[in-house]
Amino acid sequence: MSAPPRYRSTFSVHTPHAWPGARIGIMGGSFNPPHEGHLVVARSALRRLRLDKLWWVVTPGNPLKTRHGLPDFTKRIEAVEALATDPRMIVTAFESELGTPYTAATIGFLKASHPRTQFVWVMGADNLATFHRWQNWRGIAASVPMAVIDRPGWRFPALASPAARAFAARRIPEARAARLPGLVPPAWVFLTTRLSNQSSTALRGDAPGQSDL
Repeated sequence: MSAPPRYRSTFSVHTPHAWPGARIGIMGGSFNPPHEGHLVVARSALRRLRLDKLWWVVTPGNPLKTRHGLPDFTKRIEAVEALATDPRMIVTAFESELGTPYTAATIGFLKASHPRTQFVWVMGADNLATFHRWQNWRGIAASVPMAVIDRPGWRFPALASPAARAFAARRIPEARAARLPGLVPPAWVFLTTRLSNQSSTALRGDAPGQSDL
């Protein structure tokens, strides 16, 4: 298991308010562009996990994807803010201040900065399908509970993925989803919900390929 990337001093990074005991979902992405599918994931996580807040973490870029044609960072933040109008949803770009694009470092920073907050990593099923390609993916799963939200066409690839198989014994039933934030990781749940066929890939008009939530 590789060590997570180093990040800058916590004094230079400004996150939204996180208080002891708070149940906060973290949903990261380039959001290029944000769409209804993202909103379905966010709303499902808030409702089913009984979260206090859900942070949309707009990333400078995805390490597994090219940044060619990626819109200006500020414009992507503004687009997410226009979509995520629920007061429980907080749009933040603190990851850009960390000096790393890797989720492992982001989670490590959050847990060190807010040790008494109950964080949950929230992602679409398409991300679980390729989760084994993320840096230190086993470390991520061992650091924070994870909620995986169904996406059109990705349920079976996600549940058959290396990550799902590796942590199959730590998956909890959907009926117990509200308990997830308080569980000791690794712990995860797969949530069935209303599906939206929108994807960033389709909205950009890119060639068909891997889903880009």
